[in-house]
Amino acid sequence: MVSQEQRRRQLAREKFLRQQQRRTQARRKARLRNSVIASVLGVVVIGSVVLYTTDVLKGDGKKTNTAADVKPSTTPTSKAPDPCAKPAAGSVKKLSWKKEPAMTIDTSAKYSMKLATTCGDIDIALKTAAAPHTVNSFDFLAGQGYLDHTKCHRLTTTGIYVLQCGDPQGTGMGGPGYTLPDENLKDKSLKGNTYPAGTVAMANTGQKHTGGSQFFLVYKDSPLPPSYTPFGTVSDAGMKVLQKIAAAGAQAADPTSGNTAPNATVVINKATVTKS
Repeated sequence: MVSQEQRRRQLAREKFLRQQQRRTQARRKARLRNSVIASVLGVVVIGSVVLYTTDVLKGDGKKTNTAADVKPSTTPTSKAPDPCAKPAAGSVKKLSWKKEPAMTIDTSAKYSMKLATTCGDIDIALKTAAAPHTVNSFDFLAGQGYLDHTKCHRLTTTGIYVLQCGDPQGTGMGGPGYTLPDENLKDKSLKGNTYPAGTVAMANTGQKHTGGSQFFLVYKDSPLPPSYTPFGTVSDAGMKVLQKIAAAGAQAADPTSGNTAPNATVVINKATVTKS
């Protein structure tokens, strides 16, 4: 017969194992979300998904990447003084929707998005006709204030050169509750598996049609396969803001999420989408 003390110990062990399992699953989810913009370190991988770490899909009940798994920069760059201002007063809204918003934009018109950040304004000309679902989604999210007061949580400084934003959680795990179809993957600007400086593209989980609200801004030509919806181009003035952010460097990789956060305090105070 099992004594009361033995039963108590058994329950304690089971509780501990459940906690460990939940923590492991959370780490895996964070790494999967960050598979988005992994560095290829100069290696062009054709027909494969470029992953954030070498073990993103390993040990998760899924097939491992059959091509070359590659690893991004996790080495912190030298820290410079923060070139950005303090965030505006306000807090991130906790919003979520079950399905993609209905199409309300005029797909034949021109739209632009302004990110009023703590580091300066970043103006983006949107590719409405080529990526209508994506542009419509950002028009909707901006109108809801979804991006306001959110941090740009990731800066890569080796292999690929991007600033990643659009996650209200600031961890790389957040999203609006719905996903978007991939669009414009044959854009003429994507030559030689390279996303040129000034490109704004959607982040995803490494699987098709998994874009949400996270996006990245390319501040220097970056080798990436055409798997991430390009939906905008940063203005010349906006590029100067990105260069300022990049010059401040990045922090060491977070042990849980794998994010290399920018040293600069990059917060989107207000995001607006405007029809020309």
